[in-house]
Amino acid sequence: MKITRIEAIPVCVPRPRPFKSSLGVQQGSENAVVRIFTDSDLVGIGEASSIWDRRGRGESETINGLLSDALTGSDPTQISSIRTHMDSLLHRSYPAKAGVEMALYDLVGKMLDTPVYNLLGGQVRDRVLLSHSLSMGDPQDIVKQAAHLAGEGYQTLKCKVGRDHQSDLEILEAIRREVGDITLRVDANMGWSSAKEAVRRINELAEFNLELIEQPLHYSDMEGLSFVRANVQVPIMADESVWTPADAMACIRANAVDVFNVYVSEAGGIGPAAHIFSIAEAARLPCIIGSMPELGIGTAAQAHLAFAMYNIGYASDVNGFVYHSDDVINEKLHIKEGYLYPPPGPGLGVSLNEDKLQRYRID
Repeated sequence: MKITRIEAIPVCVPRPRPFKSSLGVQQGSENAVVRIFTDSDLVGIGEASSIWDRRGRGESETINGLLSDALTGSDPTQISSIRTHMDSLLHRSYPAKAGVEMALYDLVGKMLDTPVYNLLGGQVRDRVLLSHSLSMGDPQDIVKQAAHLAGEGYQTLKCKVGRDHQSDLEILEAIRREVGDITLRVDANMGWSSAKEAVRRINELAEFNLELIEQPLHYSDMEGLSFVRANVQVPIMADESVWTPADAMACIRANAVDVFNVYVSEAGGIGPAAHIFSIAEAARLPCIIGSMPELGIGTAAQAHLAFAMYNIGYASDVNGFVYHSDDVINEKLHIKEGYLYPPPGPGLGVSLNEDKLQRYRID
């Protein structure tokens, strides 16, 4: 079997309401749907997703303008070799490489008639405990979000903080008062300007019995993260600081974090994301799997990783599709009482809805 063509189509799917964090406001997600065609009847699908600079149109340009020509004629079962080749062509562009690699895993799974998690070593759990993020806003609105999600069965909620500290305190107090004994974590999205400020803020927020503090400082500030970790009691989780396996090693060397939040797209694919899990396991650090900009294809890839990795230590955000008002796949991944269940079928277990692909494409 040989690759005959790779195609990326930029799409933009709206959110039911704008989502606010310290990084700004997202009205929708601009991603790229990837298809790999072969000289057989099999077609693999993937998704390039990111909230950062080169979104769907930029990643599609990279895939259509460079990777398609470079990889045409390759054997799609040779995923590691293709990944190495993409790395030699592109210094970064991790979401573009991830979208292609997802589609390769989907192809191979379909060829072998087996789910992708079996290609990663096999299923190690029957369901994945989920968390859900709360959009920034006034306390009353956020409490309403939290109560609704708790009513749906979510046991862990993540509150966005880092813009207005007094507001952060009021919101957490309101959630604890109105929603009660739910697991709470916060995500500053690099919103605090210095390590000392972060320590002060975290120590004040800690009275609300927080499970984790996510990304308090800029992703490059390893020294600052190490200082924060040493001076607070709440575990520190890296997100923007741990895109790649090399980033994971840098965090470990700096003693900067307690938990890794791993994204398939930001890591450059399922394989590199699994590599981060291996590095963390060797360092005796737990991981979670992150998601939010992903639509159904990207979330399915995250899900297969979640069902194959042992050292998931906390609830994971493997539910990006629920943050959107629609999707580009036919299936709906199964969530019940705050747990995600395995995608059905071989490969990634999802299929493209051609009508919706045409509706949301933006090229």
